[in-house]
Amino acid sequence: MTASALPQILATGLLMGLIYALIAAGLSLIFGLMDVVNFAHGEFLMLAMYATFGFAVFAHLDPVLSLPLVAAVMFIVGASVYAGVVRHAMRSKVNTGMVQIFSTFGLATLIQGGAQFFFTPDFRNVDHTWLSAKTLDLGGIFLPWSQIFGGLISLVAFGGLYLMMTRTDFGRALEATREDKGAVALVGIDSNRVFALGWGLGAALVGVAGAVLATSYAIHPQVGAGFATIAYITVALGGFGSVFGALVAGIVVGLVEALTANILPPAMKSMGIYALYLVVIFLRPQGLFGKL
Repeated sequence: MTASALPQILATGLLMGLIYALIAAGLSLIFGLMDVVNFAHGEFLMLAMYATFGFAVFAHLDPVLSLPLVAAVMFIVGASVYAGVVRHAMRSKVNTGMVQIFSTFGLATLIQGGAQFFFTPDFRNVDHTWLSAKTLDLGGIFLPWSQIFGGLISLVAFGGLYLMMTRTDFGRALEATREDKGAVALVGIDSNRVFALGWGLGAALVGVAGAVLATSYAIHPQVGAGFATIAYITVALGGFGSVFGALVAGIVVGLVEALTANILPPAMKSMGIYALYLVVIFLRPQGLFGKL
């Protein structure tokens, strides 16, 4: 790694970090709302990428145009998963935490197996998009337009999430339910409805990320696994339940990954992320912005 290459490395890491933050945002939102880790998060991302591929093949929609449609589809998926699976798992009287874990883990296995059955393990790509194979030259710093688009969409999504959480009744209901589910029931807020909408919103966020990633990554049944691992690390690094901690942590993870890939062999680029995570766990186990 040379000094002249450092701006390119940092710019690339920043853009990927924003995309990682977008993937992790929904996971952090759901955990903060319900103390439930969604182990099907990677499979939600995979479904979003397949949905983007489907809109491109059958409706001839570019991912830029199909992005809100994919988010809407994933919102329905997320709300349905809560109503059909998570809600019932939460009613368990024994080992509730383990039941919740294994219910989402089993859902992940089911979704991935279904994807292999219906779509086959073959790799698929969304070809000839508006953003593919296009780069922006900023004084010798070359940035793919797909990553620029992803970074901008991530900032817009977090900005919208901030406004929703602070300026709308639904956002206030989310925050109140996060603080005390029993108390909000006394003032007439249906916590089950809030949870369903929260799951829908979390899935919609990962749907946006899936539409972005479909412009530059191959789509296959296991595509979500690697991104999900990074999302779990990002959420833990930022602080469990801290959505905007996930934004900062995602940027940090992206930068560390980019720097590591230029110091170690590219196949070992994740080593820096895991090392950083271990350091934070030892020094600040609640994460950068979390609370124990």
